[in-house]
Amino acid sequence: MFSSSTSYKNQSYDKLKRSCLEDKSLFEDPEFPTTDKSLFFRKPLPGRVEWKRPGEISSEPHLFVEGISAHDLHQGLVGNCWFVAACSCLALKPQLWKKVIPDHDEQEWDPKRPENYAGIFHFQFWIFGEWLDVVVDDRLPTINGELIYCHSKPNNEYWSALLEKAYAKLSGCYESLEGGNTGDAIVDFSGAVAESISLEKEAFYKEPEKEANLFEDLLKVFERGGLISCSIKARPNEIELKMANGLVKGHAYSVTAVKRVRLGHGLVAYFKNETIPLIRMRNPWGKIEWRGDWSDSSDQWKTVGDMERANLGITVEDDGEFWMAFTDWCKHFSEADVCRLINTSVVSLQKTWHEVVFHGSWTKHAEPLRNRCGGCSNHKATFLQNPQYLFDVTKEEDEVLISLQQRDMKIHRQIGQGENLYVGFCVFKVEENRKYRMHDILTQKCVETSAYINARTVFMRCMLTRGRYVLFPTTFKPQILGEYMIRVFTDVDAFCRELTEDKPRTRCWSAFVGYPQLVTHLYVHAAEGLENQDNPGGQGSFWRTSLSQCMHWELDQCFPAFGGGPHTYTFLGKIDEKKSSLKIVFIRTDRMSRSH
Repeated sequence: MFSSSTSYKNQSYDKLKRSCLEDKSLFEDPEFPTTDKSLFFRKPLPGRVEWKRPGEISSEPHLFVEGISAHDLHQGLVGNCWFVAACSCLALKPQLWKKVIPDHDEQEWDPKRPENYAGIFHFQFWIFGEWLDVVVDDRLPTINGELIYCHSKPNNEYWSALLEKAYAKLSGCYESLEGGNTGDAIVDFSGAVAESISLEKEAFYKEPEKEANLFEDLLKVFERGGLISCSIKARPNEIELKMANGLVKGHAYSVTAVKRVRLGHGLVAYFKNETIPLIRMRNPWGKIEWRGDWSDSSDQWKTVGDMERANLGITVEDDGEFWMAFTDWCKHFSEADVCRLINTSVVSLQKTWHEVVFHGSWTKHAEPLRNRCGGCSNHKATFLQNPQYLFDVTKEEDEVLISLQQRDMKIHRQIGQGENLYVGFCVFKVEENRKYRMHDILTQKCVETSAYINARTVFMRCMLTRGRYVLFPTTFKPQILGEYMIRVFTDVDAFCRELTEDKPRTRCWSAFVGYPQLVTHLYVHAAEGLENQDNPGGQGSFWRTSLSQCMHWELDQCFPAFGGGPHTYTFLGKIDEKKSSLKIVFIRTDRMSRSH
């Protein structure tokens, strides 16, 4: 998951810091200057902004004060609770934040060696499939001497403010961070695979079995290092509206624990082993909490033993963190973003996956065969012009994870073009010997279709049977341009590859025997005497024969259907003994059928 990083805008942290130390100067970032352009593109701030270095705000600044904690963070003036919630999730996972904040010990202020301070920091983000190293200076925007954006609870801790500045630089300015998706930020922190779950649509709380399965899934995600966030839908006039139950609409919460909590006291509780599924969340505001069952001061906690409560860290404090019954969580929250850290390690005690990544783009071309922006399957005339990716399922049945991510558009918000495209994908089951792009949708079976939404990432998990498949990543409408990244995860190598050729290449012998031309597809459900063929092969093997040898087909009966004439017809097929069926493709190979 982790790999070397690329310097963003060709700014090398080591070289820039070395230069500043040699010149005995503090770094000033020309790529993200201390001007209004770095702050906003539409809405001016309510006050006079001064950019100050941490040493001008606090007497003893630190990157971290007593480590890093989900309780450190507070949201500022910009409406980026989604980003702050993602930072809270990040703070729970040392292996992740140590990657996002590299060399954190070396970057920390050292009061004993002030000569090593150069006013420069760097952070790493996983952007569109690669880790980018983003450099910033430590000048932070303030009003009346106080930080106006994300800040830590200790007023001399600056990791969160500097991390936010680096992310704002990636996005163009601070205002571009207003209104986003927590799952997207978590992916940028980790390289995880994001899945959006509609709690409202699925109504898990109405079906105990579905709810129990969801809890087990989220528990597994959390135990394996995954990150989860959630929110409540809101109309435009309800954004950040506090409800009577203490929850806030249109507001992102980070999930900080998923637990089965043991009920009862003493040995009786141990042997009875009665538990209840609970989930813990944190409000990025650092205050305002859930007031229902299992809230901080709820009587339900009296049913939990002292040791269990101590292990859970239950405190009666308005710090923004609270517990809920999982049923209540499913009932009151609308959306959940589940970010899975997919294990692709070769050596691991946990389940491992095989990952294949492709980068591509939807592009226009006047020639239909070279056009690559055909829209979804509703547009039958152009759908097959989209990019196509082939993969195999080699087990009897296998779970396949597919993630389609479009390039982040936040940086274009300053010119009014920052909205995500509506994207999705389809999966078709095809012939097991297919090598070329699909050109006929009627002879193939669509087995899976994702939702088409204007989200940065569309994710789907599906169970597929043994066979060959073609994946179509598409925009919803045709003639829409954009960049995308496809990630396919399978239990074993799926031999995934892009289909770029439309038909077999012309060979030197084509001038003598004619270029192969597809005639038709036939599905055969019964056959006799196949064991007597010259090349029987065996189960799953390919074989070839003349049409007159195949299951007593009469050539005179076939010619009218194929256009007639004295031509040679052969077919290629693959036997499936278990299904007692054979798919055959007839090919005409006379000179008159040459394709130019």
